[in-house]
Amino acid sequence: MNGALKMKTIKYNGRVVFQKQDIPSFKRMPRVFVGSEACFAFVTNGNFNVREQTESASLNKNCGVLAKCTNYFYENTSYHNDEGVGEAIGILLYPEIFQSLFNFDISQSNYRVNYNIMQVEVDRLLEHYRDSINILLDSPELADDLLIESKLREFVILMAKRTNAPSELDFLASMFKPNFAKFEDIIQSNLYADLSVNELAALCHMSVSTFKRKFKEVYSEPPMKYITKLKINKAKVLLKDNNLRISDIVFETGFESISTFNRTFKGQTGLSPSEFRLA
Repeated sequence: MNGALKMKTIKYNGRVVFQKQDIPSFKRMPRVFVGSEACFAFVTNGNFNVREQTESASLNKNCGVLAKCTNYFYENTSYHNDEGVGEAIGILLYPEIFQSLFNFDISQSNYRVNYNIMQVEVDRLLEHYRDSINILLDSPELADDLLIESKLREFVILMAKRTNAPSELDFLASMFKPNFAKFEDIIQSNLYADLSVNELAALCHMSVSTFKRKFKEVYSEPPMKYITKLKINKAKVLLKDNNLRISDIVFETGFESISTFNRTFKGQTGLSPSEFRLA
């Protein structure tokens, strides 16, 4: 299947500035921190979630996502339904390109925003812009430097207005100033998200070994032991509600599958979830 996946790109000054790619069925896909690259993503087919340190945002045909240069994950909300291939269009932002296009120095701006990812409604203006980029990606022979420069400028002007930034300079400067959350806030925000230790470490911008050491210092237990204990405690509370299906509780507590939930629950309590509910 991977061999059939398609990607189309348009480059400017040797950098990919526009891209369109098929998105295969997946559970969670990392977007690794790049210090000099922010982006905006449109989806033309499919429904996804974007998970950052303490934030998440929906990504679909009606909503795009603006993302700073930080670690985050794309999550497939239809993963268990295996709905197949989606499609996304991305605009990649590099400070050196836009400083040249607008003839300004983003280091001169102290403007900051309090988000790392931002959901943006695709209104008629953005829909028109997305469609114009799609045409260029499908017909790259039309994309000479003059037209690419025009479309890049247009994007920044649109986004500065949509984000209520004081100016195009301030909008761009803000995209390269990530907000790094406190360690404890990242953990508490993702307790029930079914994240692996490696994925949690990535959200914290740490190596796995550093993450484990930090986690033990803060919580006095290894990551999975602590998180599993809290998941089971939450499941015990939810199981008291007979109107909730076991599959609902699996989702609410962030277990990968019913079988994993059943096995882990019995290992922690000595009872299956059904037995615990009847006890």
